[in-house]
Amino acid sequence: MTGSAPAAAPVRVLFVCLGNICRSPLAEVIMRDLVSRAGLAGHIEVASAGTSDYHAGEPAHRGSIAAAERHGLSLAAHAARGVTEADLDAWDWLVAMDTDNRNGLQHLDRHQRRHDRIVLLLDYAHGDGPRDVPDPYYSGGFEAVYALITRGCEGLLEAVRSTPPSQR
Repeated sequence: MTGSAPAAAPVRVLFVCLGNICRSPLAEVIMRDLVSRAGLAGHIEVASAGTSDYHAGEPAHRGSIAAAERHGLSLAAHAARGVTEADLDAWDWLVAMDTDNRNGLQHLDRHQRRHDRIVLLLDYAHGDGPRDVPDPYYSGGFEAVYALITRGCEGLLEAVRSTPPSQR
């Protein structure tokens, strides 16, 4: 009998910020681009959500759209959504943009089944720097946020690639 081993399920990465209109959508398109350029499309699935549903169904913030477009990426198809308890089981990596949102995810995981899957993006950024991606909703600074998220996504991609399936 001939055949091949079944294809491994893709690694699933969910980026999370507060409203899912500024930081996490940027992280989603940046990571998707890095995954594609690494030839890993189909092996790593990427999405985003917010710890609140304030902006559910809304497009990305115009500042995030502009930052993405300056780098050849598009947020045109983005519609904000809130993270759910089901996401805790559905995603291998739940990647928070800041400590407050990581704490919100941990609170959602009230039975502490998935705390090991909830991480901060900038913990994967190489070099010194902040641990939290600042929220540009009120203050701006979308280009600086884009750069921080890119650094974090580059390191996260390395971590995802090197994590054995048994530890996901």
